[in-house]
Amino acid sequence: MTIDPVCGMSVDENSAIKLTDGDKEFFFCSTHCRDKFMQQQGIKNKAVCDTCPSKPFFKNKLFIIASLSLLIILASFFASFLAPFRQAFLMYLKIIWWAVLLGLFLGGVIDYYIPREYISKILAERKPATIFNAVFLGFLMSACSHGILALTVQIHKKGASNPAVISFLLASPWANFTITIMLLSLFGLKGLFIIVAALIVAMNTGFIFMFLEKKGLIEKNKNIVEVSKDFSILRDIRIRTKNYRFSFKNSINDLRGILQGALALSDMVLWWIILGILIASLAGAYIPVHFFHRFMGPTLLGLLVTLALATIIEVCSEGSSPLAFEIYRQTGALGNSFVFLMAGVATDYTEIGLLWANVGRRTAIWLPIVSVPQIVIIGYLANIIFR
Repeated sequence: MTIDPVCGMSVDENSAIKLTDGDKEFFFCSTHCRDKFMQQQGIKNKAVCDTCPSKPFFKNKLFIIASLSLLIILASFFASFLAPFRQAFLMYLKIIWWAVLLGLFLGGVIDYYIPREYISKILAERKPATIFNAVFLGFLMSACSHGILALTVQIHKKGASNPAVISFLLASPWANFTITIMLLSLFGLKGLFIIVAALIVAMNTGFIFMFLEKKGLIEKNKNIVEVSKDFSILRDIRIRTKNYRFSFKNSINDLRGILQGALALSDMVLWWIILGILIASLAGAYIPVHFFHRFMGPTLLGLLVTLALATIIEVCSEGSSPLAFEIYRQTGALGNSFVFLMAGVATDYTEIGLLWANVGRRTAIWLPIVSVPQIVIIGYLANIIFR
């Protein structure tokens, strides 16, 4: 399996869309990612493989998970013991369907209108503003914690400082537009606490990593280069706006680009969302309530058990959200939900492995050491405040 250089998804070389450029080969999960990569790298159309095998629809993860869920729901009308699952599953769909659609649309808007060149400009300078920029850009990115890995590697290769890379990695999964809307639909205004707390952890960790970098305790990014001082993002926006011509044709092209971005994002995250709803519905329907209260309640033991589960369970950020809400629904422990969401990124072997291989071993080791205590403390305080 190889990794799509745009969205970070794992793809099978035998069924992926392939692009060749000289002696290099690249594999993509969709034509959207391929075309976007070609545009970024300046690769011409003649490099595209014209004989790429098409991936059968029945091997698509979204199709598999959606079909499995539908089969269980249909079976529930004939098997009474599955009725609680159906009720829980439909409850989740009723709560978040609009949030998912709106989040995907906003993700398509961001994907279509925000150039990645802006990232390279504002993430390399060694000053506090760089951390704030990284967190803000993390808010603008609409990709799950797995998809954000490819973006993390890219901004590292483009010269973003390692502290900025860490802040970006921590902020993106839980503070982007898609998750913001989903968390608000699930938790109500309390979802704002999770989002703000995630941003605080991302900023604090970034500043601590700046100190560690200054003391030589983590690696420095060797890809950092002197960025042209003549380039201005605001000026570039003004030029783009001035050169844009409103017309029916351009409006259709814009809408098509937004929808393509939304569809590409949905292929990346929607199956995770359904998987998360599937697991959360099973947990809500068949795990006794006293189990949640005994082992995952608003206590220090409950926080540590939740932390252990977050470390073990490998679910994308969108998929984790329903699971986190189920913990909150059963126990009322908002802090535990925050720990489950945030610690999953800070302790996930995928994130740590990516940092180990691409950024630096010491950087990877320091990530859980620095971030996990913050997450547990904030979760403990949240359980006291929102009790």
